[in-house]
Amino acid sequence: MTAKSFNQLLTSIENNLTIDLTADELAKKSGYSTYYFYRLFSSNMGISLSAYILNRRLKKIVYEISCGKKAMDVSLHYGFSTYAGFYKAFIKEYGCSPKKYLEIYKNEIVQTNYLEVKMIHLNKCELKEILKNWAISPSLSIQEISTDNSLYAPKRVWQIGTDYFLHQTVDTSGELKNILIAETLAKHGLSVSLPVKTIDDQLFIEDDAMFILKQGVKGEPLTIEKLFRSSADNYGFSYGIAIAKLHQAFLEVEDQVLCDSSNLFEVVNNWALPIIQKQQKQWKLEIPEKFFSTFIENFSTLYGTLPTQIIHRDPNFENILFVDSSLNGFIDFDLVEKNIRLFDPCYCATSILSQANKENRLAWISILTEILHGYDEENPLTKEEKRAIFYVICAIQMICVAYFSDEDNDTPTFKKLAKINRELLEFIISKQKEIELIFD
Repeated sequence: MTAKSFNQLLTSIENNLTIDLTADELAKKSGYSTYYFYRLFSSNMGISLSAYILNRRLKKIVYEISCGKKAMDVSLHYGFSTYAGFYKAFIKEYGCSPKKYLEIYKNEIVQTNYLEVKMIHLNKCELKEILKNWAISPSLSIQEISTDNSLYAPKRVWQIGTDYFLHQTVDTSGELKNILIAETLAKHGLSVSLPVKTIDDQLFIEDDAMFILKQGVKGEPLTIEKLFRSSADNYGFSYGIAIAKLHQAFLEVEDQVLCDSSNLFEVVNNWALPIIQKQQKQWKLEIPEKFFSTFIENFSTLYGTLPTQIIHRDPNFENILFVDSSLNGFIDFDLVEKNIRLFDPCYCATSILSQANKENRLAWISILTEILHGYDEENPLTKEEKRAIFYVICAIQMICVAYFSDEDNDTPTFKKLAKINRELLEFIISKQKEIELIFD
């Protein structure tokens, strides 16, 4: 099945939300067995067929209610046997009653379309056909690697054997930028992942998406268990030093790499923070109302004083590799941009927090402290950067909440991550004093 034919299936579902849709009928129309159709649908949508149909019906209902139609009539029209059944499903999905939801979002509710699939999930047989484009052994193992916790454009990655990684993406320009940056950094002695040329001497192949095979960087990311279990090893300090050295390398190649600029304050002020304010009411978040005005006032004053340069933008701790407890290199430069340099060490810290269980969250402050002190030792932070740490961390966390709360991409994984990131934002705000004392 191609992306185009899969999206035609989604259109068919969308046009028939008021009738009883069965997997048997949809599978027959698609030319697959019911069992395979279930697997095909969930692997590409990240959600079961029944959950997807329920989700789309709820969106249709809330839109039509916002247009003035009666909730009882609309819920029955879209297949609910009682209004009580709709009400219960709505509370579970949105965290509040339909009435409260409509009050919070008022005129913002619009008719939403389904999220189109941009690339089809491939099985191992299909992947082996793709891999024939490279001169590697056909017997190498294939293992998919999850990137759900990163703010990527649509992308999938598989580990091929022990030495290679196959990337599938629709972000051609981003991947080409990734390659250019990796090649430039390699010339400066950094350990980075480089593309392997095809048997036709090409850097990549294109079908419905772009496929690139890359040589792996030696090493593995530290596990979250090791990070919190081995605080005496000062891994946080190593992360900080490594990010500082990467930034120094970026400064050396700034004239060789053209990167877009991003303004973190504008992104948060114009997009993320208004979403958080609404979610505070929708999900009853424990965030003081005065936080929002204080955040804008203080961060707007500090932001113009913060040094900017090319940064990694996604220094998730899983993108930083160690060999025998020694840091060896970085992977994935898809999101490299010009931004405040403080973003990277703070983002590395929040990526660790996002994987920590509730028992480890208090210990996270120590890891954050190590990362920032490691960075400061190698690449001294200004006094303004030290004052801005709390606001940058909050900004990053608000972006994560807003991103994973996207109404157009609310799969179970995104919903779970949205909930976790809301909790983490509450936690970070509650620890403002401790964060602000890191350099006192």
